[in-house]
Amino acid sequence: MIGTGVFTTTGVLVRELGSAGAVLAAWAIYGGVALAGALCYAELSSALAVNGGEYALLSRIYHPAVGFAAGAVSLVVGFAAPVAACALGFGGYVHAVFPQLPVVPLALALIVAASLLHGHHMQRGALTQNVVTALKVLLVIAFALAGSVVLVRDGAPALAEPARVPFVEALLSPPFAAGLVLVSFAYSGWNAAAYIAGELRDPGRTIPRALALGTLVVTLLYVALNVVFLAAVPATQLSGVVEVGHLAATALFGSRAGAAVSLLIAAGLVSTVGALIMTGARASEAMGRDHARLSLLARRTAHGAPIVSVSLQAALASALVLAAKFDTLLVWTGLTLTISAALTVAGVIILRRREPALARPYRVPLYPLAPLLFLAFAAWSLIASVIEQPLIVLASAVTIALALALYAVVRDVRTAR
Repeated sequence: MIGTGVFTTTGVLVRELGSAGAVLAAWAIYGGVALAGALCYAELSSALAVNGGEYALLSRIYHPAVGFAAGAVSLVVGFAAPVAACALGFGGYVHAVFPQLPVVPLALALIVAASLLHGHHMQRGALTQNVVTALKVLLVIAFALAGSVVLVRDGAPALAEPARVPFVEALLSPPFAAGLVLVSFAYSGWNAAAYIAGELRDPGRTIPRALALGTLVVTLLYVALNVVFLAAVPATQLSGVVEVGHLAATALFGSRAGAAVSLLIAAGLVSTVGALIMTGARASEAMGRDHARLSLLARRTAHGAPIVSVSLQAALASALVLAAKFDTLLVWTGLTLTISAALTVAGVIILRRREPALARPYRVPLYPLAPLLFLAFAAWSLIASVIEQPLIVLASAVTIALALALYAVVRDVRTAR
């Protein structure tokens, strides 16, 4: 979960909302929304316990066409696009320290290296992923704590800067609801454990713990990080800036320390790219097992790695690095994934009514509050996006339509029945 979003999105939010308080509220509120969604995914994934994420869940809840469309969309928008965005973020942070190194080649090199690792040997890839993820979390905690110490010692004049837009006005505005889509990109990954449910020893216990605790911890870290960002650098300087972590680190610790922190952030983004490649390949692999015309996607190496699925994802991510702008990737990804996640969360309510006898090792607490909360915020942000970003909404609709058209081409008649 902890990737390019938290280190790049705040500047865009400051520009759109005009209120530091509203920016912090957006991070905190969507953390609660993501936690509600995680609890719903935990119930579905522990009950059904198959690989593939939304592809498997929506096929079971609605129809194979819906699941296939979600899987195809997830392959491109849920994983390849975030891989591209994270790789571009990696390149941006390295470029901020070494201006002679161009962003795009750095991004492509990271995608290739991570794909070679996870596409060859499953256990080595998983071990490497665990190590770099632990280092990334330690980096975020250390940055937040060290920044807080400096701010307490020296003061935080940036927080005294008057807001361009009053807090309540910003909070109730369409840009705030649309901004939740941007924030949702930074939180993407809160449902990632659902993609590997079929490979876990005890999914009824492991998935709820991974989804709920992971989301809660990341929410606390994100809010703490953004307090440091907004306290260290005036909003007027952050507005529209992508590398907010570099700006904040330089303001807090000086140019040399800022450069070191930027490189550490870049190293953390390596972990995020690896996590996306590792989990995303399982979705396309599941599609390959279920559809004969896509069976190549299910091929694994002798060491258990889904080589073809990883290669396809790397190719798509590389194409997006070359073709798309960073801001467009953020909104397109967040918006399309919100639609897919909302359909999945609604599945909790549908299955409770349609299959009350289904064995559920884990049940959402305070049902139906969690699914209704998630669906309400999803609807609010989608309606606001239609107003604020109509062209990107159209692009999301076209993406889903193309995925449904692909299902008509590759579907197996027996599976459809």
